[in-house]
Amino acid sequence: MWLTWRAATERALYGEEGFYLRERPSGHFRTSVSASPAFAEAVLALLAEVDAELGKPDALDLVDIGAGEGVLVAEVLERAEPALRDRLRVTAVDLSPRPAGLPEEIAWSRELPCCFTGLAVANEWLDNVPLDVVEQTADGPRVVMVEVHTGEERLGGPLRPADREWLDRWWPLTRMGARAEVGRPRDEAWASVLVRLTRGRAIAIDYAHPVDNRPPCGTLTGYRDGSVVTPVPDGSCDITAHVALDACAEAGRRAGAISTALSTQREALRELGLTGARPPLDLARTDPRRYLRALARASEEGELLEATGLGGFGWLSQTK
Repeated sequence: MWLTWRAATERALYGEEGFYLRERPSGHFRTSVSASPAFAEAVLALLAEVDAELGKPDALDLVDIGAGEGVLVAEVLERAEPALRDRLRVTAVDLSPRPAGLPEEIAWSRELPCCFTGLAVANEWLDNVPLDVVEQTADGPRVVMVEVHTGEERLGGPLRPADREWLDRWWPLTRMGARAEVGRPRDEAWASVLVRLTRGRAIAIDYAHPVDNRPPCGTLTGYRDGSVVTPVPDGSCDITAHVALDACAEAGRRAGAISTALSTQREALRELGLTGARPPLDLARTDPRRYLRALARASEEGELLEATGLGGFGWLSQTK
């Protein structure tokens, strides 16, 4: 069966027996959430900032988009001070079934809330929003078709006008054979978050690339069992591609964002208090157990901050 990459990925990830409806994400790839509880603590610090900016409203929303197994919101809820926890409304948004054992206070939904006030976090969500792949030819960019059972590719027809407009603005192709991933569906997905945010902040966290440094052959990738594999859209692996967060930012501004910041996870987490600093050696002599705990924590923070790893993720922060 030949489909566009967008249609094939939608079917492979979210269709009947799709990868994300069948598999536990933590069994296939490592995320910031699974790397360390320090990530949840940073999100809690961010939530406290938003709460103060909003004047401590009677009800404060935390919305985790693409919640996976619900680990992030469960850890944030566990660490929240009682005064904040009593006002907190937590919603985990994911297409997969509600995980067993999730705290009752956490609402589980397949759809975004119609409106919310507080903080929305989309950690590695946009990279799994399906999109079309295109390739430059002598006749202009053409949509790439894929055979869903083998991953074999062939060229299809020209782009729709809206996709061609997006490509010309955000990922212009200048040489024969160059490929791009048309991020318009991700812009629309991100705008849908900002439209629903009444007041507060929305954060998108993902591998990203800027308009002046797009990869010439695209970034479409498969993951299975912790390893990179050829992306075959048959439901056997995760299929992902890096995100044009700068284009998403513009979509967010059109959806009503009044301020925008683009940075890296390394920069954002440092502002939230993570350092990765090793404890002083003197502590090993005076309190060995405390030293070992602090050393383990420093190692976890270091992984979250590593510029060539998780620390290199893009952070898009927009406020309404």
